[in-house]
Amino acid sequence: MIGARTTRMNRRILLRGLGGACVTAPFLGSLGWRSARASEPRAPQRLIAMFTYCGCITTRFFPEKSHGVLTAADLTPTTLRPLAPYVDKLLIPRGIRTMNEWTSNMLRGQGNDTHLNAAASYFTCQPVTPNSDDPFNFDTAVKFNAKPVGPSLDHVMAQQLSPDGEPLFMRIGNRTDSALTAISYSAKTTQYPGVGDPLEIYSALTGLFTDGEQMSSDTYQAARGKSVLDLVKDDLDTLQRFDLSQADRNKLEAWKALLHETTPVVRPAACNSTAATALGATQENAQVVAGVTMGGDVLGTPVANGMDGADLYSNLAVLAAVCNANPVIFLRYPGTYVFESLGITYDNWGLAQRIGSASMLGTCVEDAVGMLLKIDDYYTRKFAYLVGLLDSIQEGDGTVLDNSATVWFQEVSDGCARNLNNLPIIQAGGAGGYFRTGCTINVEDGSADLTRGNSEVFCTTESGNMANGISQESGTDPTLANAPINKYYCSLMNALGVKAGEDGFPLKGGSAEVTHFGMYDKTEDFIHGGTNPPRITNPGEFTALKASS
Repeated sequence: MIGARTTRMNRRILLRGLGGACVTAPFLGSLGWRSARASEPRAPQRLIAMFTYCGCITTRFFPEKSHGVLTAADLTPTTLRPLAPYVDKLLIPRGIRTMNEWTSNMLRGQGNDTHLNAAASYFTCQPVTPNSDDPFNFDTAVKFNAKPVGPSLDHVMAQQLSPDGEPLFMRIGNRTDSALTAISYSAKTTQYPGVGDPLEIYSALTGLFTDGEQMSSDTYQAARGKSVLDLVKDDLDTLQRFDLSQADRNKLEAWKALLHETTPVVRPAACNSTAATALGATQENAQVVAGVTMGGDVLGTPVANGMDGADLYSNLAVLAAVCNANPVIFLRYPGTYVFESLGITYDNWGLAQRIGSASMLGTCVEDAVGMLLKIDDYYTRKFAYLVGLLDSIQEGDGTVLDNSATVWFQEVSDGCARNLNNLPIIQAGGAGGYFRTGCTINVEDGSADLTRGNSEVFCTTESGNMANGISQESGTDPTLANAPINKYYCSLMNALGVKAGEDGFPLKGGSAEVTHFGMYDKTEDFIHGGTNPPRITNPGEFTALKASS
């Protein structure tokens, strides 16, 4: 059926690779001398996000240089050294703050919970409800079950870009989310579960395979049921704005009707079982990892080909990108995990507090910083693995990585301070040339010596053996590195072609550039939970990140 429908479509119409305006213009006499030029086929752009919890040892994570061209030597002394082979394709945006920071004195956000505040508001930039103004309240409703009052970035983007209107949101290890750690929301207070079973993900992707067929990548979106009319909509809208005769308008409507009749199912030639096997995205590996996740130790348990269980999810994400199954792909690592394979016996939350428990005050566990550096190195290697796979696959004049924005987001900056300024964000790939790469950009003030934070103020030989998360000493001075993450989200949305309404907020069917996202872009506005009037004080994207800037 797939082959028959594709052949029928190819005989009857020309695809978008030739340009909708080009194929329509010859039939419209009213255009006269105005010819519509064929557009160059453009590789698909994607957002592939990796999300981890509990921050990092920022003093070892960031390169000393915060603004300028990056070299492999800049990364070698840092946690990011596994990314050195890809340094020319990296973009490190520095000086960014995410929203709704918990503080013991209610200075910078709601008083619900240190974890819930950060996670729920991370991709929504919305306050949570019900609100608490007591930072040490243990009421279940406000501390463990509050939810944001708007949708998250993945859903806002997918509503316009994904054929089914939903992102591909994968829970590594198949761990379910509570509101305490949830980051994906399809609507107000509506938590989105995504998918965690690797067999389910694999099965969905194999349904897109086109073994033995050569397909046009220009029509990849039709693989999930998007009509050809949708694919050429912009071109047709342009033509309709011309001063056409009634006869030509009738021809245009007839042409649109013809496109409605044809619903091809086509994918790029690289979307096949051979590519899946080469990526390690096989049914056998999925079965092994699915079995391991039932036991709860997916991250460090090797599967048949030597990778660990987390790598399989990255393999599946890359396969989804190659098959153009979804342009919005999120990989969420577990919120709480014991890295036994690294010789660690504390869960990452307790270890991030430096004391081995959820308490914010206490005695440091032995070698707390050393163990956290092992976890940081693990996550970096996972990101480098994902980046390497994407960069190994040719697509057009570049690689799949070049055509994507692959971003590692971290829940907080330092895990003890739970501070949200000076956020660690690493991007690989320029989304088809939209972003600058091979550099670090301090979006706040352009200085090359932005602080790397104070993560080693506790639990080192010199600092003694007591840790204090309430004081936030291990974080970054709150007056520094506060450029709102909302602007970075605007950059990502514009890079992938998300449109906005006249007010600049993302809007399906809009035609303007995205300049606004979320309810607030100042963390102080979150205090008391949405009682302040909605306002974006610093609209627009980070133009310094654009390749054309």
